[in-house]
Amino acid sequence: MNTRTQRRIFKPLVFAVSLLPFGYLAYAIYSDTLLGTQLLSTDPVQKLDRELGDWTLIFIVLSLAVRPLADILKRNEIVAYRRMIGLFAFFYATLHVASYVMFHLKLDIPTFLKDIAERPFITVGMIAFTCLIPLAITSTKGMIRRLGGKGWRRLHMLIYPIALLGLLHFYMMIRADFSRPYIYGAIIIALLGYRYWKKRNTDARRNMRAAATA
Repeated sequence: MNTRTQRRIFKPLVFAVSLLPFGYLAYAIYSDTLLGTQLLSTDPVQKLDRELGDWTLIFIVLSLAVRPLADILKRNEIVAYRRMIGLFAFFYATLHVASYVMFHLKLDIPTFLKDIAERPFITVGMIAFTCLIPLAITSTKGMIRRLGGKGWRRLHMLIYPIALLGLLHFYMMIRADFSRPYIYGAIIIALLGYRYWKKRNTDARRNMRAAATA
């Protein structure tokens, strides 16, 4: 199976799988509202908000993991799905912010702005969300051409501080059971370590080639 055929099959599959959390949450809202269930627990507003935040961080981590996974499996075509995964991170982040503004604050924008200024975990979360916006805007092929490959890659290095800010936002938000932020943190640190190790190896090989041709 050639690369083009693989992308034709797997891109819609990755898209559909990435929508599953949204589909479940949409169904849970419908079921709890009209059927009287409690799929979103006894505090559906907070549960929805936290679920969307969790999925945002999960998709950020997945986008960071694509390149190491491609290297380990020696399947460079996997990298083709990274932009889609990153855009889903932005999609869930947008829903996370919208859920907070619409359901927690009932569209009270002045209170929202006050929360950003006075509640540190919301400040951190909004900085992370704001940094995601240029990454989403520049995720088209046209924008990659305009920025140039080097400029585009430099801009998208923002995903690493965004991941750390998202992790800090999550850690600051909860008051008990820190197991999930610790797990996410360990994965993010491992991925950052891999990135640093790979860059050092690449630089070392480049220096060796330069020395050999000098």
